[in-house]
Amino acid sequence: MKDSVREKTPSELLTHYGLAQGRHLTRLGVLLLGRTEDRRALGTAPLVQAIKYDEQAQKINKWTWDDHTLSPVELVDAIWRELPDFRESYEVAEGMFRRSVPAYDEKVVRELLVNALVHRPYTQQGDIYLNLHPERLEVVNPGRLPLGVAPRNMLHASRRRNEAMARVFHDLGMMEREGSGIDLVYDRLLSLGRPAPVLDEGTDRVRMTIQRRIAKPEVMQLLSEADARFELTQRERITLGVLAQTEGLTARELAAQLETDGSEALAVWLGQLLRSGLVLSAGQTSGKRYFVAPDWLRGARLDRQTTRSRVAPHRLRALILEDLQRYPDSSSSDVNRRIGAEVSAKTVKRALDELVATGSVRLAGGRRWRRYSLAVPSA
Repeated sequence: MKDSVREKTPSELLTHYGLAQGRHLTRLGVLLLGRTEDRRALGTAPLVQAIKYDEQAQKINKWTWDDHTLSPVELVDAIWRELPDFRESYEVAEGMFRRSVPAYDEKVVRELLVNALVHRPYTQQGDIYLNLHPERLEVVNPGRLPLGVAPRNMLHASRRRNEAMARVFHDLGMMEREGSGIDLVYDRLLSLGRPAPVLDEGTDRVRMTIQRRIAKPEVMQLLSEADARFELTQRERITLGVLAQTEGLTARELAAQLETDGSEALAVWLGQLLRSGLVLSAGQTSGKRYFVAPDWLRGARLDRQTTRSRVAPHRLRALILEDLQRYPDSSSSDVNRRIGAEVSAKTVKRALDELVATGSVRLAGGRRWRRYSLAVPSA
């Protein structure tokens, strides 16, 4: 906070943050500083329920914070500390080693809790629910999204329903600056190889869903190495994380993922990714396609399988051409590994020889160092 705020007396701070008027606490002041009975008398102080479900969607455990003894600020710490699921972790393979990762990232969970508390409507009753499923966490907030905010623009729209409360949380260091909280959630999840969060709005509630397990552990290595080398911005990390979890996206598909409109807006999110060679593009206008550079995919072992293969000769040749479009200058074994180990090396080599003979694929190098590329690179 500003030095001018730090120098205020306690009574001046209460007035500055809208917690008191004269000798009396405001409703916000009662909510954050009042006694238990005062919070209960408000009638709309937040209540939180955490419900755990099994694989059959049956309730198996429940935790509640519904006695009004804790202020919204205290609730965040209590929920993070008391829910055992937030202490859990599991191991993922990293080359020859294994790495322990938390089931849920602390910064992500805290941001979602603060977001739920700050953006809920305090003119109506309704509990905040944490639904803990085996594979995901759902944070369900009563009410609807603030005016101007929708699931399709949450990365860009910034509307605070309770401005005074948001300022308190921000100055306590518990909330990102305006408009950047969801960006942080995207950044953290994608950097950890998890899917992006999913927001959906019902008639009387808003639900944010995040996945428990890492979809692609290799993305962690890719993002870490790329960020260390190029010092990526938050938007660039989000864009790279989105592309790394796919086999490439068209400009229209990428814009939809990033909730942008127009090539100029998309260029801001791509930033230095194209200039640095981290991301490549092919095609023109609306058919333009963006994908992570093959060398970076190889380094992170994200090129292990292009798609599921079928042994029909025409299908195999099509898969090889698709693979070489993304990974030029590849050996026969590289192509075989990505297409699928269920196809024999001899079958892949025979299909490559046929493509070379027809002029679709170009061969370079000697017998042991043969490399294959498309004869005519795609525009």
